[in-house]
Amino acid sequence: MVDTADARLDGPPAPATGAGAAGRPLPWWVAVVCAAVAGAVLLLAFPPYGWWWAAPVAVALLAAATHRRRLWAGAGLGALTGLVLFVPMLGWTNLYTGLLPWLLLSALQAAYLGLLGAAGALVSPLVDRWRWLWPPVTGLLWVAQEALRARTPFGGFPWGRLAFSQDDSPLLRLAAVGGAPLVTFGVALAGGFLVAAAWRDWRAGRVPVGVGVAVAAPAVVAAGLLVPVGAPAGRPVTVAIVQGNVPRLGLDFNAQRRAVLDNHVAATVKLADRVAAGQVDRPDLVVWPENSSDIDPLTYPDAAALISRAADTIGAPILVGAVLLGPVRNVGLLWRPHTGPDLAQLYVKRHPVPFAEYIPLRPVARMVSKEVDRVREDFTPGDRPGVIRVGPVTVGDVICFEVAYDEVVRDTVTGGADLLVVQTNNASFDEAEARQQLAMVRLRAVEHGRAALMSSTVGVSGFVAPDGRVSDRTGFNTGEVVIRSVDLAGTRTVATRVGLWPEVALVGLGVLALAGAVVVRRRTRDRVDGRRQTG
Repeated sequence: MVDTADARLDGPPAPATGAGAAGRPLPWWVAVVCAAVAGAVLLLAFPPYGWWWAAPVAVALLAAATHRRRLWAGAGLGALTGLVLFVPMLGWTNLYTGLLPWLLLSALQAAYLGLLGAAGALVSPLVDRWRWLWPPVTGLLWVAQEALRARTPFGGFPWGRLAFSQDDSPLLRLAAVGGAPLVTFGVALAGGFLVAAAWRDWRAGRVPVGVGVAVAAPAVVAAGLLVPVGAPAGRPVTVAIVQGNVPRLGLDFNAQRRAVLDNHVAATVKLADRVAAGQVDRPDLVVWPENSSDIDPLTYPDAAALISRAADTIGAPILVGAVLLGPVRNVGLLWRPHTGPDLAQLYVKRHPVPFAEYIPLRPVARMVSKEVDRVREDFTPGDRPGVIRVGPVTVGDVICFEVAYDEVVRDTVTGGADLLVVQTNNASFDEAEARQQLAMVRLRAVEHGRAALMSSTVGVSGFVAPDGRVSDRTGFNTGEVVIRSVDLAGTRTVATRVGLWPEVALVGLGVLALAGAVVVRRRTRDRVDGRRQTG
């Protein structure tokens, strides 16, 4: 018998022979537990834990919690998942800025998962009527949520995308076809199969169908192994990463800027001694991290003299992470031996970090935290991709959090880059943040079929092959120099060629699914109301 009250509140119940207890949602306490556990399990999928297989499980738990709920109930459950995920994941933002900015950022990110939870509740009648839609619709909704979160507000904050949890997963290879959105879709699709299998009626005679649906989840993951990844086709180049380290971690990093510059100069000179002794090959390029010279070398001659000394001694160009004045810019600046700065090969960071490199709504932000006054002058964004030509190699340079933004990285490859370089400064964060960032570099290497590297002031630095494997990874809060011969890329991947279109297609299908769910809910409500009036 149909429970009309339940149908009115949570959508049409499934047939009596179908899923769940009489087709009703999970008991409230079970749903709350599932939502909270979903956030905890999803956290474990990301570095430093790296349980990538936990991500589909988390997707399934949240989908089960929100299924057949009111929209507001679904939103609350999704937000709970988000808080359990983001509060600990973004704990590195609390190391030096205080509780309130950390909690506000976590709550903002959790709100997007709240929207996802509401969407999961909304589509319940649709997937109840056509159960085969549940896995793909789950995938589409996750992609749409991440697309929105990566762009809003103030340019978005894509940290914690499902795709960034898959650095050791077969699903990482999907990035070569459709970038991070397709990897996220694959993870959520597998999670959708798990929840569809768990929600089935497992009575005798239906077990084979349920088992078949459950097996589809690992099959989706294993299918990633069928996707070919990029293979080097160009000449090898020798690249050195200099991780100079800092005297003290924290927000007072800029007060130590002369010491930081000295550290990178000294480490490069020591590398030159090893080259002169025949211990290692002379590099074709030396990469210093973001903020390795926070003293503007174009304004202060003493800083320029130090960098020139390092470049002349090593006999190779240095890609310096510098802060330039007039206006203030965060840049990657090529410094050539004997000739100095090459201003034609200069990349200005295009996506400054809000509330760190510029302060939106400064008077309001100051009421939240006086730490915003550390940013005395807003950084000016650049307007060109980070394509830097260094003799035998064309570098695709991105700075720090820019690695999380799809188009910022892709633009360097379409501009001709055959090696991806991420210059970053993790001195204000912790090792977990650095390892999460390295996972993004691994995805970008596979996505574009390019060797990549991450150069950090304090770690973690390292080289990444086009298949996502990491080598020469450094420790955290250490001074290290690693040098490696890397093979340059050949052809472009499908993902590089198609760009945004996979995400556009997946988001468009997600919108259609939501529209279809609205139609089904209205028709079901009309039928229930009609039965009530005639009954």
